[in-house]
Amino acid sequence: MYIDGFVIAVPAGNRQKFIDHAHGADGLFIEMGATRVIECWGDDVPTGKTTDFRMAVKAEDDEEIVFSWIEWPDKATRDAAMAKMMSPDFKDERMDPEKNPMPFDGKRMIFGGFSPVEELAEERP
Repeated sequence: MYIDGFVIAVPAGNRQKFIDHAHGADGLFIEMGATRVIECWGDDVPTGKTTDFRMAVKAEDDEEIVFSWIEWPDKATRDAAMAKMMSPDFKDERMDPEKNPMPFDGKRMIFGGFSPVEELAEERP
């Protein structure tokens, strides 16, 4: 498994716009081989003394924190998908800023790719 993680600040009034934007873009990641995409709207994001999620993305008073991740089966699948999406020849309206504009300031998004080192899950019958 391989994980891409994201933290962004979204204007509180853009919650539904964000959900609509994510719904379109997230489907593309699944088509490209992702196994799961999770989008989480901040609900209990405490303010820290030294650092916190809000400081990390320079959130303004009217913005909420969104924490998201994309699960891939492996890094090779993720790298192939990203290479295809970043290609100048790639065209998909879900990634077209005119047809599916980001309802947040993408310059303040933090993101990275991660290799899991521990996973614990509830056993289910």
